[in-house]
Amino acid sequence: MDGLRVVPAWRHGQERLYVCLPDGRNIAWYDREAARVNLLGEDREDEVLRALGPFITGPVTVGPPPVPTSAELARLALHPDDDLAPNRPGEALLVALDRDPGPARRLRADPRRRALEAEQAVGDALDRLDGAGWHALHSVPLPGGDRVHHLLIGPGGLFAVHTLYARRQRVTVADPLVTLGRRDPYPLLRRVRSDAARASYALTAEVRPVLALVGPARVSIPAPPREVRVLTDTDLEALSHQGGVLKPADVEALHAMARDRSTWGRV
Repeated sequence: MDGLRVVPAWRHGQERLYVCLPDGRNIAWYDREAARVNLLGEDREDEVLRALGPFITGPVTVGPPPVPTSAELARLALHPDDDLAPNRPGEALLVALDRDPGPARRLRADPRRRALEAEQAVGDALDRLDGAGWHALHSVPLPGGDRVHHLLIGPGGLFAVHTLYARRQRVTVADPLVTLGRRDPYPLLRRVRSDAARASYALTAEVRPVLALVGPARVSIPAPPREVRVLTDTDLEALSHQGGVLKPADVEALHAMARDRSTWGRV
């Protein structure tokens, strides 16, 4: 069989190599950690191993997936271009900086790089919750060029997390205004609530808004903001302490729905 593609994907620091047909359908994947090539059809074993040849190091086990999970089957049903799960924290910013890195020398740091640093810090913190039954998606695109920075799905429900770079600055949150250092206040909480509302509409499930502040020197919240939870990047683990909202099957079903790009085209 000609035209097989090998598509790498990273999740939580682990790499998998998916073998795809020309139309994008997956027929196998190579799990480096397990040293195993999982085949969805034994008749294609030779072609799959030839395609993976340059990437395989050492002996591997070859065969059908031992026990495919519902999440894995949902991923395999998606075309690689439609699967949001491989998105890295700050994926949209990484693409934008790659296309237009900006001038080599400038008086002020590129704000996109600070925003990227914030999204990566928050994304890494959310990815570490995976072992507790949670899933995090990053840079979830919304129509009109907007996006949800991070979507967290787990036993405690769904959270749309918006990140804000606040390194060594004082932050004041007075709903709906957020003041960062000496800058003028701006109604950021409206955007945070709007993103969560759009995610709720797309997933037909309640999505709660979270504002994640990265590296603030001090946070002042005179009165609790309506609906929005405000946390620092070092406190995000607190979200995993929420429980009793979703069953494991519901978590997997919502994760499968959320990772499909087409889900977000109607919001």
